Amino acid sequence: MSKETVKSLRKQVAPYEKSNTRESIWQIINTLLPFFLLWALSYMSLPFSYALTLVFAVAAAGFLVRTFIIFHDCCHHSFFKNRTANKILGTITGILTLFPYSQWQHDHSVHHATSSNLDKRGTGDIWMLTVEEYISAPIWKKIQYRLYRNPFVMFVLGPIYVFVIKNRFNRKGARMKERFNTYLTNVGIVGMAGILCWLIGWESFLLVEFPIFLIAGSAGIWLFYIQHTFEDSYFEGDPQWEYVRAAVEGSSYYKLPKLLQWMTGNIGYHHVHHLSPRVPNYKLEEVHNQTPDLQNVPTITLTTSLSSIKFHLWDEHNKRFIGFKEAKFLGKIKSV
Repeated sequence: MSKETVKSLRKQVAPYEKSNTRESIWQIINTLLPFFLLWALSYMSLPFSYALTLVFAVAAAGFLVRTFIIFHDCCHHSFFKNRTANKILGTITGILTLFPYSQWQHDHSVHHATSSNLDKRGTGDIWMLTVEEYISAPIWKKIQYRLYRNPFVMFVLGPIYVFVIKNRFNRKGARMKERFNTYLTNVGIVGMAGILCWLIGWESFLLVEFPIFLIAGSAGIWLFYIQHTFEDSYFEGDPQWEYVRAAVEGSSYYKLPKLLQWMTGNIGYHHVHHLSPRVPNYKLEEVHNQTPDLQNVPTITLTTSLSSIKFHLWDEHNKRFIGFKEAKFLGKIKSV
């Protein structure tokens, strides 16, 4: 990517960095109402067939992912023009998705400011080691890293740990407003769950809520994982790191079928989002289509994305992701 292209890209995207109140409100309606309806249908189907319940739960999980995208946009102040409106809606959708608004906003902002920077990893991103770091790591760290990168741990146990446990606690050094928002979110989650358990019973609540939460959580982590873990990604040390290149080359274009694209709030256009987080999710596709320089980016499909499961380590010498087996074959890593 030429220096001229890098300089012009942000200017080309700037006109799209404005939300449309009507479109935002419509997205709230076509996301939250179907979610609540499908949740209710999941519950009402329990006496008849749990298989039918799971069908409704899968659909509800899709709308919960879409709810998270609204939450995500609120954290970037891109869903509404008014910051207070973003915070209010972000807190409400955070309760529904089990995420504290202010805390995640902080961590995610750091993620955007440091994405693909090898010297500034550790906040709001997926744990990643380079080949050299893995080689020099003690045995206990290698085992820990292998467990972390195991698909079952990352995509099944991961959502349970992050959403249910980790999100309930404030980060070290958080200010009072951020702490209060986390407490408010926790109270909202407990209150919502308590009311539903009182109305329908805790067994029915768990039979409906757990599959919705697990499916949506696994899908959410997968989306985040695949958008930054693909073979020819971009990672550099701080002196060579460039924000625009990190956005366009270090974030993938996840080309999904139209239904999944809509359900995931266009987040597959992740290169556009990282280039300009102030672009609302409902404008990401338009930016991609109207900006030729953004169309020649790493593109991943549902089929090709599955191969990214095997990518575990960043090879700094060859500038690409590799798996444990490949690294061992190349003689760079000894098996644990």
